[in-house]
Amino acid sequence: MNEKILIIEDETLIADSVEYALRKEGFDVLKASDGARGLAMAREHTPDLIILDIMLPLMNGFDVCRTIRSESAVPIIMLTAKTEEVDRVVGLELGADDYVIKPFSMRELIARVKANLRRVQLSSETNVEEIITVGDITVDCNRRVVRVGNKILHLPPKEFELLRVLAKNKDRVLHRSVLLDAVWGEDAGEASRTLDVHIRWLREKIEDDPSSPRRIITIRGIGYMLIGHTNEHQD
Repeated sequence: MNEKILIIEDETLIADSVEYALRKEGFDVLKASDGARGLAMAREHTPDLIILDIMLPLMNGFDVCRTIRSESAVPIIMLTAKTEEVDRVVGLELGADDYVIKPFSMRELIARVKANLRRVQLSSETNVEEIITVGDITVDCNRRVVRVGNKILHLPPKEFELLRVLAKNKDRVLHRSVLLDAVWGEDAGEASRTLDVHIRWLREKIEDDPSSPRRIITIRGIGYMLIGHTNEHQD
């Protein structure tokens, strides 16, 4: 079965061009021209990846991303005509996995689509039946579900991979470069500034008090560590 891509983009020329390029690569493609319709189609068709514009009628891309991410771990690539870093950071904080700035090379977009799909596939192949427990955190790598106490979390792909790597190396300090290579792979150089964003987002979900983390600890100038017991470290 071909992988299914949902394009949520109101500029017809862009949407049609992306659809054409994706179909040439063998993907099945769905399109929506506004945020509300895109959200409905994401829920109805459960695509393998979503390409999401920020500036959309009826419901903007940030709100669409936030809603989808609360319900699904599907990879999301955001499209934006804005070049300010803050827009990209907001998208990443809301759970987007990647972003492409307009005008973009179709070759670049296709490469990013394939890279995000490949990460999901490799993760599911290499983590079959592995369950990692760190304190009251359980990472089920087969089902890609995280349990913190009695709370069940469905994390976005990169957040899940980041927590999985930290959990497999609990109570060990992992250098930033190690985390970047493990989670972002060939895009590690470009992703350096987003590592802290993903750590912050993880803390919002697994820490009792994200402003004073007790689980994911920053080791200044080096990287991060996931600890399996309560301590008095602070970020």
